[in-house]
Amino acid sequence: MDESEARTAREEWGSRFGFLMAMLGAMVGAGNIWRMPFTTGQNGGGAFLVIYVVLLYLIAIPGLMAETMIGRYTNNGVIGTFRELLGGGKGLGLGLVVLLVNVALMSYYAPIIGWAFYYAGHSLLLTFTQAGFQPQAFWDGFISSPMLVIGMHTLTMAGLAGVLVFGIRRGIERVVKWMIPLLVVALIAVGVRGITLPGGMDGLAFIFTPDWTYLTRGSTWVAALGQALFSTGLGWGIALTYGSYLGRYDDVPLGGGLFTAVGNTSIGLLAVFATFPAVFAFGLEPSAGSNLLFISLAEVFPQLAGGWMWAIVFFVSFFFATFTSGLGITEVGVTTVAEETGLSRTGAVLAVCGAIWLLGLPSAYSSSFLGQMDFMFGTFGLPLATLSIIALVAWKLGPERARVIELNRCAGVYVGQWWNPVVKYVVPLVVVFILGYGVVSSIGTENQTLMILGVALMATLVLGSTAVMSVIDGASGTPASEGGE
Repeated sequence: MDESEARTAREEWGSRFGFLMAMLGAMVGAGNIWRMPFTTGQNGGGAFLVIYVVLLYLIAIPGLMAETMIGRYTNNGVIGTFRELLGGGKGLGLGLVVLLVNVALMSYYAPIIGWAFYYAGHSLLLTFTQAGFQPQAFWDGFISSPMLVIGMHTLTMAGLAGVLVFGIRRGIERVVKWMIPLLVVALIAVGVRGITLPGGMDGLAFIFTPDWTYLTRGSTWVAALGQALFSTGLGWGIALTYGSYLGRYDDVPLGGGLFTAVGNTSIGLLAVFATFPAVFAFGLEPSAGSNLLFISLAEVFPQLAGGWMWAIVFFVSFFFATFTSGLGITEVGVTTVAEETGLSRTGAVLAVCGAIWLLGLPSAYSSSFLGQMDFMFGTFGLPLATLSIIALVAWKLGPERARVIELNRCAGVYVGQWWNPVVKYVVPLVVVFILGYGVVSSIGTENQTLMILGVALMATLVLGSTAVMSVIDGASGTPASEGGE
């Protein structure tokens, strides 16, 4: 099969709306509904949000445009994209690194989806408004039960596989087209209910009255930068993979950049609005960390009129957000494995979901292990993957060529020359800074050992992936080398 035949046969999104919802669903997940509220609370409220929005539009939008564009340009998955632009050889190892980091991230993200699934199920059973309900005891009982957490992890991967096996149009697109609108409606409803509570407006004051002293703290900027990258999924390979299923005349700057970032920001802010009015109305601690969702907010619902309904709306919407993100993350591996091995769609789904399920068992069993994985791969693996993808546009394809020939083709939003230096210099420098800051800030702390392990693991991934892809690409001209012809 030659390249033109492969492009013709490749599946495409059924509609622009479906693509936009898929991109938004992939980017909006635990990073927005779970992580953003407590990160905002820990970093000064409004001051953090100001920094977050600035960095999102400065870094994330140009980066997402670049990643989506390169997917449409090559019509390939991660490794195929690297092969087409680099022509083979050791550079393909970076494509394998992106894939392995993506699988590792999903291995500990899947248990979190399982948590959301468990809470959504119990909200439907009206557990949170039953007499004598104790949020801390409920959480402790769940997280300490291997049967429950591994069972939820297993159901999560089975559910993801069940959707992904139907493909892009009949699987992912069909699910996200109703899940994401329902998520938005649910968050708006919870937010409106929150601000009508006595003291709820204090939560909005916390959000909209910045403590400007936080602007002078480097930790606030790093936290906002990390949130911008984590919540948009830049460098995870998702935008590249979803972009590879676009038609040749689809609008990349709008769908792959601007809409995704605006939608991501809007839903992140909705999550904050849905959280902080209730937090302040009931005297909870806004910087309570990850417990803010699973323990602190669970205390609120029994005290609300119609609390059972609000618990259902909130936790079901949280599950929707995490599940649609899981679809996007897992699809990166499915697309790449199907292309590189010749497996059928079903075979690739079973192989990737099976591998993620197996690798995710330790994280499902131990939340402590999950946290350690998150630190190593979130702090070092994700920036490494982001740098690898951005480098293809910045230093191989070339930002000016990419912008003129590919990015602005059929674009309703014209991207000017400002994009070139941002993609070529600003984004890579920022990502390198994140890597360096992760190392320096860990020295002399309890995370020092994990930092050393993380850096060593990433170095091993790069060296090992480079060696593996060099051998594979050199030993066989098919199918590995055909993608670049």
